Amino acid sequence: MTKSEIADRVGKRKDESQQGDSPLWYPFTPMVTWQKESAPVIERGEGSYLIDTEGRRYLDGVSSLWVTLHGHNHPGINRAVTEQLARISHTTVLGLGNLPAGNLAERLVEIAPRGLSRVFFSDNGSTTVEIALKLAYQYRQLSSDPAERKKKGFISFRNAYHGDTLGSVSVGGIELFHGAFRDLVFPVELAEYPYYYRYGGGRSRQAYLEHCLCSLEELLQQVAEKTCALIIEPLVQGAGGMITAEPGFLDGVRTLCHRYRVHLIADEVATGFGRTGRMFACEHEDVEPDFLCLAKGLTGGYLPMAATLTTEEVYERFLGTAEKPGVFYHGHSFTGNPLAAAAALASLDIFETERVLEHLQPKIELLQRALHQEVAPLDIAGEVRQRGLMVGIELVADRQSKKSFLPALKMGHRVTRQARKRGVIIRPLGDVVVLMPHLSFSEQELTTLVRVTAESIAAAMAPEQVDDLK
Repeated sequence: MTKSEIADRVGKRKDESQQGDSPLWYPFTPMVTWQKESAPVIERGEGSYLIDTEGRRYLDGVSSLWVTLHGHNHPGINRAVTEQLARISHTTVLGLGNLPAGNLAERLVEIAPRGLSRVFFSDNGSTTVEIALKLAYQYRQLSSDPAERKKKGFISFRNAYHGDTLGSVSVGGIELFHGAFRDLVFPVELAEYPYYYRYGGGRSRQAYLEHCLCSLEELLQQVAEKTCALIIEPLVQGAGGMITAEPGFLDGVRTLCHRYRVHLIADEVATGFGRTGRMFACEHEDVEPDFLCLAKGLTGGYLPMAATLTTEEVYERFLGTAEKPGVFYHGHSFTGNPLAAAAALASLDIFETERVLEHLQPKIELLQRALHQEVAPLDIAGEVRQRGLMVGIELVADRQSKKSFLPALKMGHRVTRQARKRGVIIRPLGDVVVLMPHLSFSEQELTTLVRVTAESIAAAMAPEQVDDLK
């Protein structure tokens, strides 16, 4: 094939990708709809902006699906990855070590909640959860106590999302995502996660919090003897619709897990690394989980990497004896990848050198004020939920009754398309519009993000469309 033929083919593929005819199969996307749409093809990024192949700039209002922490093309992470690339791009950690992975494990233990002293690397949010589930299960099976070996089950929460591998799907609580695979997964017990807007039932928030914790304790009284672990998204259920738990719920869950001898798995894939205003969401209520699941922002959004942290007690049980050593049979080819670890170390350095967490609180307060002033008054904004820089705007057809729009109307999608026309990328979770700016957004960029979101919600409900939508 000649150079000109190659160029023609590349150009054709570029045109097709913009027209929806690319061979690329997109995740969580109804492809029959996608084929009819024209979407930007992103070519590069600068700071808070994505730039497509036509040179158009878009404010990245969702941190490229919640992974970018310090903006695109950050010189510190670029430099770290480039320097590591000049040494070695990958070497297995099956029987060998590498310096970046070892250094990263030490750094994570230093900043993690107390009691977490061991780190197992993988490559994404689903696998970090899968590993935590398998570790929790095998820990019980390695016990010499027959009663403990009976503890094989799991408790999760309604509206939970923990990933897409079969184990993580099993502990998911969103029928839309997981219903197709129910015949393939193991059963779990589902508890009620606080969703006051929909299920508060006229009670005060404190009364509703107590109701949720009492319901969980009743469940534990029934199943604790056969349950090895409970998994929770601390403070915010991300893919469930940015559902924010009542303050004190996480601490109450930790207390109940301790009381009934059930391990606590904290899935901080979405909430970790500053998203809620602290390094980890567990810190807000001084909770020390038995397992901590990290991914998404671990490398600053540069490379796929995940980490499952656990306690020394769990680790020591897996050691076994010289005659009968213990082995955790899980791994993948790119475990502890040096390039990803170098990016993660550079990201953690940025937290220190740029005092990221220290500068977050004024941004969080500005975001709260802007949402209250510009979005909350809109007729179809049923509830605006915020924790740190994580925001969910639940759209409803009627604010008083909280009536939802018909799913076929795809109101969330309509809003995000209006935002794209205005140069901002946001995404819907059904009819919940999600904003998750990266930690280095400027105040002006935050203001722009909220203003365009408000304009886009109003545009999606333009007078000529109202009769059709309700």
